[in-house]
Parts: sequence; structure tokens; C-alpha cells
Amino acid sequence: MNWRVKGGIQKVLGYVPYGERLHYELQKRAGGLRAFDRELAAKIEDWRLMVGHLRSIGIAVSGTRFLEMGTGWYPTFPFSLFLGGAKSVVTVDLNRYLKPELTLRMTEALGGFLPVIAEATGRAESELASTHQGLVAAVRRGASLEEATGGVVTYHAPSDASDTKLPAASLDAVFSNSVLEHVPGPVIERCFTEARRILRPGGVVFHSVNCGDHYAYADRKIHQLNYLQYSDDDWRVWNNEFLYQNRLRAIDFVDMARAAGFAIEIDTSRPHPMRLQQLDTIKVHPQFARYSREQLAITSIDFIGRNP
Repeated sequence: MNWRVKGGIQKVLGYVPYGERLHYELQKRAGGLRAFDRELAAKIEDWRLMVGHLRSIGIAVSGTRFLEMGTGWYPTFPFSLFLGGAKSVVTVDLNRYLKPELTLRMTEALGGFLPVIAEATGRAESELASTHQGLVAAVRRGASLEEATGGVVTYHAPSDASDTKLPAASLDAVFSNSVLEHVPGPVIERCFTEARRILRPGGVVFHSVNCGDHYAYADRKIHQLNYLQYSDDDWRVWNNEFLYQNRLRAIDFVDMARAAGFAIEIDTSRPHPMRLQQLDTIKVHPQFARYSREQLAITSIDFIGRNP
């Protein structure tokens, strides 16, 4: 689908009655949810990478208190952390997008990923299988996330990650996956400030950010640097409630975390040779002149910041 058509449709859905429901149905029929199994497998791989990064700096899943920014349509990360032995997982979202039918489908499908979860967390697969069976049974009978996990996972939506109301120094890790690229910069700054407040000394933020043009997933005629050609005024035509993209570069997220007081311990951002080549095929708008060529070409980053 042409990216302008997709953006226009989503723009309209942001204004019409029942637009969220219509958008969800379109996602199931022609969007990312059409390939549910593939999307879930990608999410589990992202989860595995997050757990590996956390483990590398001394934070295990077992016994850890997490907060997730951006639950989405189904709670892959919270349920995987629950199975891995997390002490608690608070998951918050600005909108109540969680879908019971997708949550059940995801929960059942997690059975095929128990070896991955066991290896990532060091838990016995047999123990995970027993816990998973109980989780599936609870979700099938319509239990809430909190009921299904014995109080480990709690869901709050609508809820503002920049003002969680949680006690100070009450968490060990705050994380997000493919969320920050959809949040305005000033809001991200407030979220980092709030994260510092609710994290214990030595706690961490982990964020995985896909900072490439998401329209490229629907329109194969463009690449992930396409949106760098447009001014903010021009891009506002295509930005919308369902696919807002802030177009910040990887360095911006790290700089905002540092400005909030976090010490950066992991930063995976690197320019890919293919992206550098793609950059040469477009005329970047002058408003991005403050970035180096390499900074413009980076379209993904995982980073960890430590709360002193």
C-alpha cells in the first residue's frame, strides 16, 4: 500500500467515531496483526535480547520489579517476565488497547517459546510449563492480567508513564519496546524524569527504539529514511493518532536519558552500510542539518541507562 494512502486512512480514523475499532479490524485484515505468529516471534526475540542486555549488567529477571511503558494489544513482555520469575510487572498504556482475544492467543502461543524463556532466565522448563498451564487456564476463563498472574502483572490504562503515581524508588527496571519513536520529545523527557523518581538507586531504564520510517513496512517502494525528506509542517499531514512518528534520531534518546541523570551503560546504535547508501538516494530536509550522516542513517537502538 502506498504510504500516503495508509497515512491518510489512519488520519481519518483518528477523527471518526469508532475509529480505534476500525483501525484494529484493518490491522487484523491488512496490517501487522495479519501475520500474528511472525509478529509474536519477533516480540519474543526482542524480549530475549532485552533480558540478555539486562543480565550483562547484573540484573536478572527473577525477583526484579519492572515497569513497562506501552502495553499494546497483548502483553507479551509482561507475561514472559512473569514466567521468568519477575517479582512484579506494572504495564501502563496511554490508551486501553489490550484485546482479550489477542491476549489469549498470545498466552497459548507462549507454550512454544518456553525453551527460549527458560534459557534466558535460567528457570527449569518443566517449572515454566506448569506455570504456563495455569496462566492459559486463567486467561481462558476471562481472568484479568492481575488475577491470571497471582498479582504479579498489573495493567493500568489509560495511564501516563510520565506521571505514574507509583512510590519513589519502588522499581528496579523501566523498559519499553518500539514505543519511544511514537512519543513526542517533551513527553519522553518527562518520562525519563519520572523513571528516575520511581527507580531505586542502581535501577535501570532499557529502551529498544525503532527510529526508522514505519511506513516502509507497508510500502516497499520507500525505505526507512524516507521521512527525513520532509519538514515538520509537511510531515504533519501524514502523522496521525495511530502511527505518530517523532522522527528523532537514536542520539536524541540517549541524550535525553543523560540529561535526566542516567549513566548510559549500553548503546547498540551503529550506522548500517545499507542505510548509508539509502541516505545518498534522498535529499534530507535542512531541519535535520544538526545530525551527522551516520546519526541520520541509524534506524534502531537498544540502550540502558543506570540511575546513580
